[in-house]
Amino acid sequence: MDKKDYLDISKASDIKDKKERALYRFFEIIPGVISLSTLLGVLVFSWLLPSWVAIFIICFCFYYLFRILYFSLNQVVGYFRVKRNMKINWLKEIKKIRKKNWKDIYQVVILPTYKEPREIIEETLESLIKADYPKEKMIVVLAAEQRAGKVFENQAKDIAKKYSDKFFKFLVSVHPDGIKGEIAGKGSNTAYAGKEVKEKIIDKLGIPYENILISTFDIDTKVFAQYFSCLTWYYLTEENPERASYQPVPVYNNNIWKASAFARIVSTSNTFWQMIMQERSEKLTTYSSHSTPAKAFFEVGYPNNVVSDDSRIFWRAYLQYDGNYRVVPMYYLASMDAVMANNFLRTTINQYKQQKRWAWGCAEIPYIMFGFLNNKKVPLTAKIGHLYTILDGFWSWATSALLLFLLGWLPILLGGQKFNFTVLSFNLPILTSQIMTVSMVGMFVSAILSTMLLPPVPKEMKWYIRWIKKSTVFVQWVFLPVTLILFGSLPALDAQ
Repeated sequence: MDKKDYLDISKASDIKDKKERALYRFFEIIPGVISLSTLLGVLVFSWLLPSWVAIFIICFCFYYLFRILYFSLNQVVGYFRVKRNMKINWLKEIKKIRKKNWKDIYQVVILPTYKEPREIIEETLESLIKADYPKEKMIVVLAAEQRAGKVFENQAKDIAKKYSDKFFKFLVSVHPDGIKGEIAGKGSNTAYAGKEVKEKIIDKLGIPYENILISTFDIDTKVFAQYFSCLTWYYLTEENPERASYQPVPVYNNNIWKASAFARIVSTSNTFWQMIMQERSEKLTTYSSHSTPAKAFFEVGYPNNVVSDDSRIFWRAYLQYDGNYRVVPMYYLASMDAVMANNFLRTTINQYKQQKRWAWGCAEIPYIMFGFLNNKKVPLTAKIGHLYTILDGFWSWATSALLLFLLGWLPILLGGQKFNFTVLSFNLPILTSQIMTVSMVGMFVSAILSTMLLPPVPKEMKWYIRWIKKSTVFVQWVFLPVTLILFGSLPALDAQ
């Protein structure tokens, strides 16, 4: 394969060479094979070798206990760093920087939209207006989709008329439908919007790429007042700023008090996972709303042929620059919507679909495996570290909840009378339940921190509804085991 051509691969069928296509296809089946083999293996061996499976389950429970304690510590540290950063006057801090004038830095914000109501778009734009960064240094791109229809295209143009004088530049891009090689979605829309703003504004005005940060936000993303000042501080103080993306911590506070209990748990769990990953910055990848230097954004090219574009842009850059690319954790919040629909059933379905869409990130596994084979310049230790992290992450996502909450009794149920009369059989459920009880420290940590991150209950709600909402914040965590299976393991297995 030609140099760097592997960066554009979306799936095995994109590769012309039969041997390379077969190899990539083999890599594609690895996530599902590992996860399903684990679950099926425990079932089969609980019948054939129940003693061995019982020992495996005990070891796994201990492993997960230490993992939870380690993650809980990172969670607490991450929380206090976020709270500290949210209180800092970042505009004052960037004025102290001497190596480069912060006023030279432009913020480009790309907002891809597809049939979202006008009020959601305007709420996002209002949050940009409230940001303390000078508006004469902000360029907003409202990226509409042609396939959404003329109604939404006209809506975008009407919004532009209302807000065009609020920023340095306001551009509406309309992503054409049916471009060959693209996958319809946020990624292809963002990629097209990036080309539009480059040609029509950035290059036309001659703004140096090194003076531009491009933030790709979900349309429901509301930034806090000092987001762009904080982002600029990180960019100007980073040792090699153009070889890094910048990742805030996502919270889902926009509608959190209107969302159902399980939606709050899923959203909070995702927030804390990202907070944990910020403490492991060497393993951090871009996720959802994030910011990229314009030089890397245009050199690497935003992916337009995958669903998980937010992580693919990182891996494209990582391979493009031979491993000399990283994600800088900002420890600053960006707020989005939790999943919510008209009724409980539709909310449940939408939540499952969202988790499945996030779990499609397992497509990065064959991509980076194939990329690492083709790129000889990335250090071997870095390759091993990244592969272990991503394989372990998706394997745990698909299997851990099932192993922890359902499979502890399998050797007893399937092992037969010979095993059931052993001391190991008698002690297995007692020992695993005790380990899991100690592991609940992680749940308590999450429950406590989640309440400290929540916004105030809206005053327009009736007093008894506000009281019920507040009182259920802790009670909702009782549903964690079910939530981890229904909206964790199952959609992950489905995606794989």
